[in-house]
Amino acid sequence: MTIDDMRRTLMSRLNKNRFAHSIGVANTAVDIANRFGVDPQKTYVAGLLHDCARQFENDQLPVEAAKRSVNISDVEYKVPLLLHAPIGAVMCQTDYGIDDPEIIQAIERHTVADRNMSALDMIIYFADMIEPHRNYPGVDELRRLAREATLEKMFLEGLNQSICFVVSKGSLVHPKTIDARNFILLHQS
Repeated sequence: MTIDDMRRTLMSRLNKNRFAHSIGVANTAVDIANRFGVDPQKTYVAGLLHDCARQFENDQLPVEAAKRSVNISDVEYKVPLLLHAPIGAVMCQTDYGIDDPEIIQAIERHTVADRNMSALDMIIYFADMIEPHRNYPGVDELRRLAREATLEKMFLEGLNQSICFVVSKGSLVHPKTIDARNFILLHQS
């Protein structure tokens, strides 16, 4: 499937705002990737398809996960929206013909992260937070970090803001998010 085919398929499956977000993430991710020497085409595809499973409503996600043999953690049972990332990782293979393990992993990790994130993983995670349609307190500071900070510093601040936001809402923090933050802190230069 060509990138144009992927865009057309995605546009037919997502609502207008979610599709615009996906294009925004893809373009933002490429900008960041160019800064850090990461393959821009691979980055574009991962950014474009990162939310491909958002075609499903939250209450459908556990059923879709089971259909695709995606393991569901206790946190994901309570917050099924988190399942769109691992389901999307499977869908990018089955529905969009992606066989690149780096793209698949970046899509799988774009919501809760994980320990030992690759550069592509961090870029997709972060681009999802700062794409042009995002508007929340602190986003401008994150956008500045995307232009000026190291990849690890920018990713760490993204994790910090995400964790604070989730805690402020009284929701569950996924253990993989905590693992990702601790891993960066333990291994930063």
